[in-house]
Amino acid sequence: MSKDASKQTPAPASSRPEIDAFLDRVKSLGPAATAGKRGRLIFALDATMSRQPTWDSACTLQADMFREAASIGGLDIQLVYFRGIGECGASGWVAGSDKLAALMSRIDCRGGHTQIGKVLSHARQEHGKQRVQALVFVGDAMEEAIDDLCKAAGELGLLGVPVFMFQEGGDPVAENAYREIARLSRGAYCRFDTGAAHELRELLRAVAAYAAGGIKALADLSARKAGGARLLLAQLKS
Repeated sequence: MSKDASKQTPAPASSRPEIDAFLDRVKSLGPAATAGKRGRLIFALDATMSRQPTWDSACTLQADMFREAASIGGLDIQLVYFRGIGECGASGWVAGSDKLAALMSRIDCRGGHTQIGKVLSHARQEHGKQRVQALVFVGDAMEEAIDDLCKAAGELGLLGVPVFMFQEGGDPVAENAYREIARLSRGAYCRFDTGAAHELRELLRAVAAYAAGGIKALADLSARKAGGARLLLAQLKS
């Protein structure tokens, strides 16, 4: 992310109606994992230098999602990240939260431009091998050709791979792109900041729960008084 972009005044985090709208979009996913098969969720991160100030906090939130997915069972997660000069890496598919946490601990932020296009392309390739239930992306910037990203997002939408775009901060260029990627892929968009850490955690856990086990997993999560799961469950049953 450029220095000028990093100095922009952050927009406020998503309001409650916007968060409810995000959860409402998840109900259009349809069935999660096919009966008898494990669900697959790609979790992608922008690890460029602009995210360094909040990286530790973000890692904690993401680890919560991994733990929730592992506790539900039936979900494999792949970690994808980009940073530096053209570096874009992907882990293998893993089910244990400890393995994912270990992978996260080895990633640090490095200067470079965004590579969201590579993430979307990777998701399509993985889906071609075996169905991917959803792609979650967490980032704060966009420095690519928007038309190319929209084309890739639309292709994922046609394949039934929704993209959930979580934006940290309030960069307007990133927001426009993230909203379009979510819309064209039939996913959802939500903005957050350090003050919305709890809400982000609940939303991530709810998406993971749904991808792993559908409504039953959400009901179990809701019974443990998880706010994001309760909201999502209400939308799915409406």
